[in-house]
Amino acid sequence: MGTRARAEFDVVVVGGGHAGCEAALAAARLGCRTGLITLHVDNIALMPCNPAVGGVGKGQLTREVDALGGEQGRNTDRSFVQMKMLNTSKGPAVRALRAQTDKRLYEDWMKVTLSRTAELRLIQGEVSDLDVSRETVTGVRLADGRRFTCRAVVLATGTFLRGKIVIGDKSLPAGRVGELPARYLSASLSRLGLELDRFQSATPPRIDGATINPSRMSLQVGDEPPPGFSHWEKPAPRRQLPCYLTHTTEATHEVVAKHLHLSPLKSGSVSGKGPRYCPSIDRKVINFPDKPSHPVFVEPEGVTTRELYLQGLTTSLPVFVQEKIIHSTPGLECARLVRPGYAVEYDYLPPQQLTLSLETKAIRGLFSAGQINGTSGYEEAAAQGLIAGINAARYVHDQPPLVLRRDQAYIGVLIDDLVTKGVDEPYRMFTSRAEYRLLLRHDNAMERLSQLGYELGLLTADQLEKALRKKRDVETYGALLEETLVHPTDANNEFLERLGTAALDGPTPALKLLKRPQVGFAELLTLLPEGVRRRWDNVPAEVIEQLTVQVRYDGYIRRQLAEIKRQRATETLAIPKELDFWALEGLTFEARSKLHHLRPTTLGQASRVPGVSPADISVLLIHLQRVLNTLSRACTTHEATHERGALVTGPEDYEAACPGTE
Repeated sequence: MGTRARAEFDVVVVGGGHAGCEAALAAARLGCRTGLITLHVDNIALMPCNPAVGGVGKGQLTREVDALGGEQGRNTDRSFVQMKMLNTSKGPAVRALRAQTDKRLYEDWMKVTLSRTAELRLIQGEVSDLDVSRETVTGVRLADGRRFTCRAVVLATGTFLRGKIVIGDKSLPAGRVGELPARYLSASLSRLGLELDRFQSATPPRIDGATINPSRMSLQVGDEPPPGFSHWEKPAPRRQLPCYLTHTTEATHEVVAKHLHLSPLKSGSVSGKGPRYCPSIDRKVINFPDKPSHPVFVEPEGVTTRELYLQGLTTSLPVFVQEKIIHSTPGLECARLVRPGYAVEYDYLPPQQLTLSLETKAIRGLFSAGQINGTSGYEEAAAQGLIAGINAARYVHDQPPLVLRRDQAYIGVLIDDLVTKGVDEPYRMFTSRAEYRLLLRHDNAMERLSQLGYELGLLTADQLEKALRKKRDVETYGALLEETLVHPTDANNEFLERLGTAALDGPTPALKLLKRPQVGFAELLTLLPEGVRRRWDNVPAEVIEQLTVQVRYDGYIRRQLAEIKRQRATETLAIPKELDFWALEGLTFEARSKLHHLRPTTLGQASRVPGVSPADISVLLIHLQRVLNTLSRACTTHEATHERGALVTGPEDYEAACPGTE
């Protein structure tokens, strides 16, 4: 810092939602004096939409946040009212946890965590302007006249930048119902040369749970014992609350169709594009006119409230129409509306303006995370917030940024998609977005990322030891299965035939039997000698789960690892910052324009830029090889920085983290 005056804060985080909480906690835990500035301290970690965490793709993000030392998984385990593993009948790549939480308890626990974190200060106020000197952020200004100096800023503003709430033909300035928007910061960002655009999101009505008819709906219960998101502690036992499933009817769709002219979608009172994968009931009726019904999940908002959330009935139609929609749905005929659904429109920062560290390209020390980057969902926000907070702290400490690879974490897929491909609608994570999703399972997040979390300084030595112990257990018990022979006795063969699989014709390693889809682990145990069987009595369920997956999917895992090795040479090939794409002969005009605008840092990132063809990548590779010959020393140093150690990209080889999959 030279002779520069000491800043009041090292890092300032703007916004107290899920992205802001993770960013502030990460920066403070990494030793930075951190200020979390939010419009309402009482509404920190508020869940304005469904108070649920997880789901397919999203649950993997939360597990990864936890494996790196973030808070969302632990906070969910403290506050859930129902926990369930999804897709248990499908392959391990698409299994994921989902929890319904008590929204007030979630907020309270997060505020307790923030208030007890050293180096972290909570401040209520509206950030109206950024102080920038020589393209470097130096502080923030508040609408009430206060000013705080800092070395880095993380923007996690959610839906508050010039937020507008819409219900039918009524609209009002708000970031959420009952909360004023951030009125001035958008203008400040535009003055600094950052591009802004508009998105919209929506939420369904809430009803009084005492007025529903559960007998007309399907009961949805949680898993017992409840699994947890956090790797580090098991959730405390509690009574889980029921959820229900019902469906819209043709009468529901008639109500919507009759009043579509009142929908903001038709009237034009909402101009921002909304999420395709969480459409309103209005949009469902428009897009799927031949579909007779749509699912509606009726879910509790907490243990101290009777409010129920109607997942699947998102709408911003007028309130009287919302009541008609609800009453036309089986089980909700007499339901009383507590809070109407609404749409919210807000400014966001098109994410191609960011580097893979989530720092803006235009202004050093300015990071952004969450819905301001064009995403939807608490899980996507928390993942970005964690990375932005880590990288803001590393920026302050003059350390290289953390960049996760696509073959390393869903978080890497998320950020690479945002920065490289951009968004034309609010981004939602799905397992289908990850080309190596069999390697990025919910059950092995700790093995993939805990070493990195420890080296960053977010996990303790005890937590790392727990991860290493699980790895050793998987290896030890995998070897035990390989050396244990199951003999072709009459009893064993009869049992196998009852399971629908072939009898044994000779002594067979138990490991080989576990590869058979008809033989689950419980069935395998009955085939083992009694002395061996007893050795499995106290083996943790998560060890058995991961071992079973590795054994059964060994061939597929090996294939993906081989593909990663083939791709790694070009995926991580660094592109020099000074490379002039306009001067490269052989590239199409579109490729030159897109590459010049985005400035990808590796050949792999360049290959995923929309409009850049495989032929363009081949041409770029040839040019890079020539450039590398003349800039070999600089590029070797850059690539070594990119590849060395977990602090930049994580454990170098997946095989080291997942035994038996090389």
